[in-house]
Amino acid sequence: MKVRKMASKHIIIIGAGAAGIRMGIRLREMGILSFQILEKDDSVGGTWRDNTYPGVACDVPAQYYCYPFAPNMTVKNTFATGSQLWDYFQDIATRFEIDGHIRFGVEVTDAKWVDGRWKLTTTDGEILHADIVIGAVGRLRVPNYPVIEGLDDFGGPVVHSARWDKNLSLEGKRVGIIGNGSSAVQIISATASTVGHLDVYQRTAQWVYPWKNKEIDPEELEKARTSDSEAIRAYDRARDSFRALFEGIAAGADAEKRNAACVDALNSVKDPILRAKLTPDYPVGCKRLVVSGTFYDAIQRPNVSVVTERIARVEREGIRMADGSLRPLDIIVLATGFHADSYLRPMRVTGEDGVTLDDIWSDVFLNYNSIALPFMPNFFMVNGPFSPGGSISIIEIIETHVNYVARLIDRVMRDHVEIAPKIERSEKFVNDARERAKKTIWYTGGCSSWYLDANGVPLVNPLTSTQLEELMRDVVFSDFNIRPAQVEIAK
Repeated sequence: MKVRKMASKHIIIIGAGAAGIRMGIRLREMGILSFQILEKDDSVGGTWRDNTYPGVACDVPAQYYCYPFAPNMTVKNTFATGSQLWDYFQDIATRFEIDGHIRFGVEVTDAKWVDGRWKLTTTDGEILHADIVIGAVGRLRVPNYPVIEGLDDFGGPVVHSARWDKNLSLEGKRVGIIGNGSSAVQIISATASTVGHLDVYQRTAQWVYPWKNKEIDPEELEKARTSDSEAIRAYDRARDSFRALFEGIAAGADAEKRNAACVDALNSVKDPILRAKLTPDYPVGCKRLVVSGTFYDAIQRPNVSVVTERIARVEREGIRMADGSLRPLDIIVLATGFHADSYLRPMRVTGEDGVTLDDIWSDVFLNYNSIALPFMPNFFMVNGPFSPGGSISIIEIIETHVNYVARLIDRVMRDHVEIAPKIERSEKFVNDARERAKKTIWYTGGCSSWYLDANGVPLVNPLTSTQLEELMRDVVFSDFNIRPAQVEIAK
C-alpha cells in the first residue's frame, strides 16, 4: 500500500462549545498542536452563545458546571446566568490558547471517508481533509419549531427561545409563550413582572424543584478564588449537592424528599383551579426536573394566564383556540425546545463501503460508548447517543469522553492505524443501555419527553458518575477493528 504524508492540520474538531474547547485543550496537553476547530458561528460558547433569552441560566450549580482543572469561582450565586457562562468559555479558550486553532464561520455539511482520510465539505464549498475527525457539536442545538397552522400569518414578532432577538422588548406587551419546559419557566420568571399580559400555552404540566438561587457566602467565595485547594472543595460540594438531587431519579432512589419538595412547591399555588392546571399526571422524575425557585410566584401574578385548551391556529391578531375564542397577542415566544435526536446531523457522514450515518442510525442510534461509530474509522464524538443525562453535569460527561477519545487518538497517532468499533460491540453497548433505561422512571413513568426515541425508549443512559467512570476507565481495544493506516501521520 502506498503511504503518503498528510496535511499539517490533520485533526479537525467540529464545534467550539464546551466539548470542542475541552477536546482542543486535551490535544494540546498531549503535545498535539496540528489541529483545527471549525465553528459555524462567530464565537465560542455553543449553548451559552446561542441562548440569550430573558432569564437564561444554567440549572446546574455554577461551581460544578465548569472544567475541574479550571474552577469557575467568579459567580456569586448558586446558578450562573447564560452570559456568565459564555464569558467563562470565552476566557477558557483564550487562557488555554485554543483561540488560535479555531476557524469561525465554517459549517461542515458533509464528511466522507475517501482513501484513508476524511474529506469535509463546508457550506461555501470549501474542501478540507483530516485523518481524525471529532464531532463536538452538542445535543441541544437544533431548535424545534412547532407546526401550528397560521404561525407565519401572525402580525407581530415570533421568536424561538434559542434564537432570541436581542432587540426585542417584552415590556408592556401581550406575550404568548408556547411551551413550559426549562426555557419557558426561566422566561416566565424573568418577565412576568414587566409584560402587559402573559399567556402560557401549556400542553403538559411540569414538576418544578424549588432550588433557590442563593448568594454564595462571600468569604467562602473569596477563599475559593485565591486557593486551589478551597476551589476543589467548592467544586466537590457543588457536585455532591447536584448528585444528591438528581442521581437517584432514574432508579427512583431517594424519591421521598425530592417528591415532597416538588409537591410542597406546587402547593404554594393558592388558586385550586390554577394548581390543578399545573399538576402533572406523571411521577416526579419521569421528565427532567425543571429547577426554579421563582416560577410559582411568577405564574400566580394577576397578569399571567395558564392556557391548557387546544390551539386551533394562529391569526394576525393572536391565537385562536379550539373553542373559537381569540387571545390577542403582540409577541409569540416559542419555548418548544430542541430536536434532541439530531446529534451530528444534519451533517452527512459517509464511512467505509459507502455506509452512511443515516444507515447506521436508521433503526437505533448505533454507536460505541457514545464516542465512536462502526464503519467510521478515526471519527469520534463527544456526548453522542446514550450518553448519561440529567443526573450528571454535561461538563463532567465531556471530561470523561474527551479523555477516552484522547486515548484512541494516541493509539492512532502512535501506531499509525485506523480504528473503528466492531459492530457487535456497538450493538452490545446500545442494547445494554436500552435495557438499563427500560428499568428507569423515564420509561415506566408514562410521560413523553425529549429523553425518549421514536419508540418510547430513553436515548439517555441512566449511569451514575461512578458507573460512567467504570465504563470509560479502560479502552478495550479488542472491541475495535484496528488496521494499518493508509496515510502516514506526520509527527
